[in-house]
Amino acid sequence: MRILANDGLVDEAVAFLNKEGFRVETDKRSPDDLLGELRDFDALIIRSATKVTGELLRAATQNGGKLKVVGRGGVGVDNIDLIAARQCGVIVKFAPSGNTNAAAELTIGLMFAVARKLPMAHATLKGGVWHKKRFGGIELAGKTLGLIGCGRIGQSVAAKAVALGMKVVGYDPYRIIDTKVEYLETVDEVLQAAQFVSLHTGGGGVVIGEGELALMRPDAYLINASRGKNVSEAALYAALQNGVIAGAALDTYENEPKLEGQPFTSPLLELDNVVFSAHLGASTKNAERRTGLEIAEVVTDYLRRGDFSNSVNVGETVEEEGQVIYTIFVTHEDKPGMFGKLGSALGELGVNIRENNSRRLDGDVQTVYVVHQKPTPGVVATLAAIDGVHRVAV
Repeated sequence: MRILANDGLVDEAVAFLNKEGFRVETDKRSPDDLLGELRDFDALIIRSATKVTGELLRAATQNGGKLKVVGRGGVGVDNIDLIAARQCGVIVKFAPSGNTNAAAELTIGLMFAVARKLPMAHATLKGGVWHKKRFGGIELAGKTLGLIGCGRIGQSVAAKAVALGMKVVGYDPYRIIDTKVEYLETVDEVLQAAQFVSLHTGGGGVVIGEGELALMRPDAYLINASRGKNVSEAALYAALQNGVIAGAALDTYENEPKLEGQPFTSPLLELDNVVFSAHLGASTKNAERRTGLEIAEVVTDYLRRGDFSNSVNVGETVEEEGQVIYTIFVTHEDKPGMFGKLGSALGELGVNIRENNSRRLDGDVQTVYVVHQKPTPGVVATLAAIDGVHRVAV
């Protein structure tokens, strides 16, 4: 099988894929070249630069195209047409863990930077002027950090913040039991309680607008290292200019340059109570290595074993599809034709097989069928009567 890593891949990840028997190419293709060549690859691994459009997916899958999976190094999938991928039978997987620590450390760094006014102090000193009284700041210890979004990155930020002596409250519709976060019932409660508010929600909608900023404390700071569109920059500009909140630190923006070295413009640049960084959340060598190895592994797991873990356009498990399922446990001989007999019998009985997993068991095979219809005694008896079946349990 051939894999194209169109946005590059660390050497260790390439070596891993080669060891697994894949042919890996890392020469970047232009959009036009991709349209013509991607059909010959079984997998495409990308980061944020390559756009995987519906047109590209159709070209890579129709009329004998081989593409089976797209792997996104990182968590954002805004550059992939997930609906078209599903329609074309292409699974999209991501590598959510490799960037976690890098993004969490950057969040803490932005908090320190805006609390102690470090970029402003640096800029004036670089300009040859000594200012000390201008840059009096506050300490993080003893303050309350409010997290909106308490997933992988939020949890990592919480652990680091607690180690710094902060109290951490947060809101997330999905709650983790083992956590440093004190969960609150609403986003509004988090906004009202915290001196630092940090976003870790993802998605493309506005999370912080004029109404949310009005709920925050006048001594509060907003941190956004999540998605630029999660914050209304017009509302933030007004809030910062009018003293509604004390300051902000941003790593992502509503409109970001597409290429390195291009101009960046924003009304927020006029303000001196904002700290800026250029979407650096995952920009560490450590994160690049971890993410590359992780996406190589999840792509391999799909191509070799049909593993749906880390999928973003289908459920990772059958349970996530929301349909009622049942299990049938079959111990049978390990010989050709057994799955055909079992599948045919279930089909004739009107039982729809959703999934089956099988492992060797002391010379035989243990197969677990996941089905949509409740197995009746008649189904059990029919399966048990098949030559080569030793045991059926439900």
